[in-house]
Amino acid sequence: MSVEAPAPPRLHCRGPRRGALLALACAAVAVGAAADEGPAPAPVSIAVFDFELLDGTPAAVLQNRATSAAASLEKVTAAARAELQKSGAYRVVDGSKSAAPQVAARSLHTCEGCEAALAGKLGAQQSLLGIVSRATQTDYYIAIQIRDARTGKLLRQESANFAGSEEGWPSGVRMLIRHQVLVTPEQVPPPSAQ
Repeated sequence: MSVEAPAPPRLHCRGPRRGALLALACAAVAVGAAADEGPAPAPVSIAVFDFELLDGTPAAVLQNRATSAAASLEKVTAAARAELQKSGAYRVVDGSKSAAPQVAARSLHTCEGCEAALAGKLGAQQSLLGIVSRATQTDYYIAIQIRDARTGKLLRQESANFAGSEEGWPSGVRMLIRHQVLVTPEQVPPPSAQ
């Protein structure tokens, strides 16, 4: 005659208890996964200088002066600083605090990388130089260069073409930063086969 061991009792969890236990189990798994990843890296300090304008519109060429409002560039700079800070990857340092004449004249684009050393003097690890190049009244490019403040090495250079009035410039810089600057090489999809 064979004797079978009694089956272990089944636990029945229904209603709010079941949901609470499931939530507790999920939280424990999430905490364990986060602990495996280790602490998040500290944000990189980046000096973001005021964006500069290269106005190549026919109206600017004929009048020999920029046709865009200074307030538009201030909005672009503010949008870039906010987007970088919000990402958590960067701690933004205000590059306009530099006393260098190129900063006041918004002519950093002509000094061949001098913004890197200026960023270092402000205590930043990297520098960001942004340029809005206006081709027509409704066609513009935004270019961003990020350099190592210690070595001056160009770390990243991104640009994009946009269409619209200068009221859209802040949106353009946010899109460029979000989709090109903050994206790591591993996140970039491979080019499609043609």
